[in-house]
Amino acid sequence: MGTSTIPVRWRFFSVIFILSFLSYMLRQHFPVAGEFMMKELAISELQMGWVYGAFFWGYLVFQIPGGILGKRFGPRLTLLVAGAIWVLACLLFALLPGSFESSVLGTVGLLIAIRVVMGAAHAPIYPVQAALVERWFPVGQWALPNAVSSTGLSLGAAAAAPIFSIVILNYGWRASFLVFVPLGLLFFSIWWWYARDNPREHPAMSEAELERIEANRSGLTQDAGYGAWRQLLGHRETLLLASAYFTHNFVFYSFATWFFHYLVNVLGFGIIESGMLAAAPWVLGAVAATVGGWVCDTLCDRLGPKLGCRIPAMSGLIGTGIFLYLGLYASSPYVAVALLSLCYAFTQFAEGSFWSAQIHLAGPYTAPACGLMNTGGSISGIIVGPLMPFLALKVGWVVALSTGTLVAFIGAALWMFIRVDKPFQPGTN
Repeated sequence: MGTSTIPVRWRFFSVIFILSFLSYMLRQHFPVAGEFMMKELAISELQMGWVYGAFFWGYLVFQIPGGILGKRFGPRLTLLVAGAIWVLACLLFALLPGSFESSVLGTVGLLIAIRVVMGAAHAPIYPVQAALVERWFPVGQWALPNAVSSTGLSLGAAAAAPIFSIVILNYGWRASFLVFVPLGLLFFSIWWWYARDNPREHPAMSEAELERIEANRSGLTQDAGYGAWRQLLGHRETLLLASAYFTHNFVFYSFATWFFHYLVNVLGFGIIESGMLAAAPWVLGAVAATVGGWVCDTLCDRLGPKLGCRIPAMSGLIGTGIFLYLGLYASSPYVAVALLSLCYAFTQFAEGSFWSAQIHLAGPYTAPACGLMNTGGSISGIIVGPLMPFLALKVGWVVALSTGTLVAFIGAALWMFIRVDKPFQPGTN
């Protein structure tokens, strides 16, 4: 490791942290830009709901293929190709809508198409990242690095609203997309230069650190060939995790898609103040994610993976449901923001447990398995985007968003049936 005291695995993972940060800065910048796009392009709330949801169609459809490609071609090349598509989509957002077509329907259709492409570009990131955690970190120390990635996610999202509110007010929403073109080119160039698919391939890796990473793996899922990933489609625990992750992300994507809009149009804050307040859940979530990952790894070491993953996941989902309800029905707008920020923090407290559980279960098939799990999470994104404004028209935003409380409690109940101590055992293929 040379003169550095930081293990190579954590230095390598700092690059993944930055990727997660940029990914969610881009994703959470869109709802801010969307407020201005709706006015300039004459798009209604309901139409913008379909545009928001379109991202998740691409994200959903390419979750499992993205994981499979990560298994087949390796994380390094898979994420480089995804990055190239990401940069192209940002460029298209900046140049095309409103200048390429003449009708509102054409504008909405074009925005939906580009959002689908953007979703496809983002789809491999977290399944491939989870596979890297499985390869680069010692057995049982998988929740914390996944949670640290969620910390990067939350910090990127926190930075998006205040930064891009100012950028858009001064330079327009198109300029806010152009910012990501040089950022993306720079990051993915660094990724290709520094990343390796396996720790043994990294020139800075020491034998001592490698020995620690590779220890105690004989009892885990063994690699039975590339094609065995298909058997995951019938694996009970992975399917239960996908169902539970749907409930988790139902609330998560309510924040990711509609929180800024809720601040402006329901709680009555101005654009700049909303930009600042919209960062609060993400900042609190950044802390909660790391704490939750540490708790999960600690409990896995002391109680085993079944209870070690189950306890923080259930605690997080129950807290999510409670604080969502309290926040939505709070009498003061500022108290509402504080309680809703705690709600989001509890989603992040649970986050690392999902990914750690799937790594424990899938081993070398982590990328496609997490793709399957994240498919469940992505379905909720597709539903939440158009469902919330539809329900809001019928019963109001408060009642619409409070449906997440029931969904979160269902997710906590599902964890009672998930056996992380029963790993995937593929047949030879």
